[in-house]
Amino acid sequence: MQQDEVAARVRQVIDATGVSAREFARRIVIDPSKLSRSLNGTRRFTAAELARIADIGGVDVGRLIGATAGEVTAGAAATPSTVRSPSPSRSPSPPPEGGRPLQIVRETVRLIADRGFHAVRVADIAAACHTSTAAIHYHFPGRDELLEAAVRWCMDEDTRRRAEATAGTRHAGDELRLLIELQTPRTEQQRRQWCVWLDLWAEAARSTTVGRLHVEYYRQWRGTVADVIRRGVEQGVFRPVDADGAALALTALIDGLASQVLAAEPGLPGTGTPAMHDALIAHVDACLTAPASG
Repeated sequence: MQQDEVAARVRQVIDATGVSAREFARRIVIDPSKLSRSLNGTRRFTAAELARIADIGGVDVGRLIGATAGEVTAGAAATPSTVRSPSPSRSPSPPPEGGRPLQIVRETVRLIADRGFHAVRVADIAAACHTSTAAIHYHFPGRDELLEAAVRWCMDEDTRRRAEATAGTRHAGDELRLLIELQTPRTEQQRRQWCVWLDLWAEAARSTTVGRLHVEYYRQWRGTVADVIRRGVEQGVFRPVDADGAALALTALIDGLASQVLAAEPGLPGTGTPAMHDALIAHVDACLTAPASG
């Protein structure tokens, strides 16, 4: 089996979905650069990646590798083991929204938020997805792969929400306040997101892979804030400050205050989301907002 033949078949699957390669990478929950290298023949697809590609594309893995349907041979995998698709259940349920890989990752993130990563078993994820542990391992062979996928999905979702919320906003001051609002854990979804991030921060200190993703995410996040501050300076909304330094200070303040909000007893004075939001706005007004011309 030739790498370029597999890559060509994967390209056909991507073309058939009608989405960009970057969007397809998001759907199969891998780094877009990994997908690009595999399509260019400089990196092999792993068996699990081919399983996720087949799931999203609605094709059999055998079609991708040119082998018997349902079987991934050693040449396609990162290890010499053979991977077979899990046996279909007796009463197949409708396919989950976005495909099985995304369902697995979404449920993993939900369980991490509720229990913490180390308290989540593969059996728990399988039960939440109404499938078998074999199906989980088929798409994500180990906990490391699941953790990496969970981090990447959280990154992508956070970036997508920010882009949607600020689309069409031209006033840099308004945009920065929107970003602050998105990072204030008022809703259950926001609190869940922060719980996951807090758990993943601890993992970033122990896992090289998660650590790299953590650095990548914060580079993007701080870059977003710095760009808004830079535009605000150009618009005369903000003072002529060092945008990168100001972004570092603001994002660090957001992280610290959010951690206090989540750790504090509900209702304790001065530790809730209103206090967090007020403190962030006060910081922006004191350190960034240009004085009104009089």
